[in-house]
Amino acid sequence: MFLKKLLGDKQPLPPPVPLKKIGLACLGGFLIIAVLALLSDATSTPLILGSFGATCVLVFGYPDAPFSVPRNVVIGHITTTFIGLLFLTFFGPNLWSLALAVAIAIGVMILFRVVHPPAGSNPVIIFLAQPSWSFLLFPVAIGAVLIVIFALIYLNLTRAENYPKYW
Repeated sequence: MFLKKLLGDKQPLPPPVPLKKIGLACLGGFLIIAVLALLSDATSTPLILGSFGATCVLVFGYPDAPFSVPRNVVIGHITTTFIGLLFLTFFGPNLWSLALAVAIAIGVMILFRVVHPPAGSNPVIIFLAQPSWSFLLFPVAIGAVLIVIFALIYLNLTRAENYPKYW
């Protein structure tokens, strides 16, 4: 029975995405990461986070998905980073603290309806980098807000549909 489940439901692949939408998604991701990198260099302030690449996949590739709305992007990133920093500070850099931080981050995002899957990697990033608490503001909060501001402008200029679907 279990092995049969591994075969899946045998449904067809989703329909292909039009090339124009793919191109616009690529351009959106390119532009915001370039802007964040240029601002980082110009201000000598970190504004890029590894999980922001995955955020760009969702926001620019699938802007109508619930995981892509601004509240989920910003609050998801801030919440999971806060949890990662909290666990690192109070329980130290050990595997149980890391695993628990990820688990709590998942639960809190689901509980507060701010699920943004790329943000689930933020506690792992915290434990690998072991940054100070300022990491919560730079790059996480400011970077996530800049991505959303850019997405609001870019997506509403390049698509017929509204972004976001809800706040």
